[in-house]
Amino acid sequence: MTLSSQFLSHFEVLQDPRKESHLKRHLLMDILVLTILAVICGADSWVEVEEFGEEKEEWLKTFLTLMHGIPSHDTIGRVFASLSTRALEECFMKWVHSLVQVTNGEIIAIDGKTVRGSRTTKKGESPSAIHMVSAWAAQQNMVLGQRQVDEKSNEITAIPALLKMLDIKGGIVTIDAMGCQRKIATKIIDQGADYVFTVKDNQGDLHQKMIELFEKVEQKNWQDIWYKQSETVDGGHGRVETRRYSVLPVMYLPWMASQKWQGLQSLVMVERTREINDKISYEKHYYISSLKPNADIIGDAIRSHWCIENKLHWSLDVAFREDQCRVRTGNAASNFAIIRHIALNLLKNEKSSKVGIKIKRSKAGWNNTYLAKVLAASDS
Repeated sequence: MTLSSQFLSHFEVLQDPRKESHLKRHLLMDILVLTILAVICGADSWVEVEEFGEEKEEWLKTFLTLMHGIPSHDTIGRVFASLSTRALEECFMKWVHSLVQVTNGEIIAIDGKTVRGSRTTKKGESPSAIHMVSAWAAQQNMVLGQRQVDEKSNEITAIPALLKMLDIKGGIVTIDAMGCQRKIATKIIDQGADYVFTVKDNQGDLHQKMIELFEKVEQKNWQDIWYKQSETVDGGHGRVETRRYSVLPVMYLPWMASQKWQGLQSLVMVERTREINDKISYEKHYYISSLKPNADIIGDAIRSHWCIENKLHWSLDVAFREDQCRVRTGNAASNFAIIRHIALNLLKNEKSSKVGIKIKRSKAGWNNTYLAKVLAASDS
């Protein structure tokens, strides 16, 4: 049992980047499937993909062509270095779309991550590493898609391109301060979703006016003001963290009427108090949202945003050792990042084993029967 024809159908449109026929001794789909399987089972480099193939060759030949045996790590590396990252991104998202339907109220967290091990030095230029912007469905525990940030660009241009490729209707998109932009707000509203944006100094006037507004309201002890509040308390291992969410309708900041934030309805202040071993810290954070002023719903969206750090970025760093990966040539680093996302989605959605991703990777490598269960998630 291996990746199903339904899964593979989303990737069959990929164009083989090898032009000369004599270079095509190994089928592109064989190389792609071999790499996905190897990464699921713990491979973090092209050499490890080849070694995985050599150890599993007899089993792999039950469903792969492998007319010339297992491709060398150099061959695998060359193919992924020249394979179109944009095309692979699109195939990945078509596959995910076939599995996931965004439900009303689904939190879609968007954030960027630099793949530090991909840092290269081009002649006459400072070292650069690829930066990927990803979308994470909090309730469904899956990567919905990713977009590489172009060189000499930033997340502000990558986020709209990623959104364009996603079906986010009915969802709530959460983005940190970098993505707090009018054009991004418009894009989200036009696609039938809502947004919650962090507001920091990069939106200087807005940030300052929100600080002043909430300070004025606090000085009046919230008298004669329509507002909503909620509070959460989390704790463990000697830490207690209290968050208070205060939400005002946008009408209390008339200045915003001239700023053309499409759909904007709510202004939010979050007060966070953290107690650790008798030490207390206190800080405030500010947000804007197209959601109606509801402290419970907006507060849940703000808390859920951090799942992209805890469940995606942390898993990539710890379970997949992404920052230690030295795959760098051409498009290889960005393509390998997408393969990791495919593997992570499959591993996350295998529910029978109640262990972490790192152990699941090892278990899949040890046991073909368990690997088959992981692969079954490609159609679940």
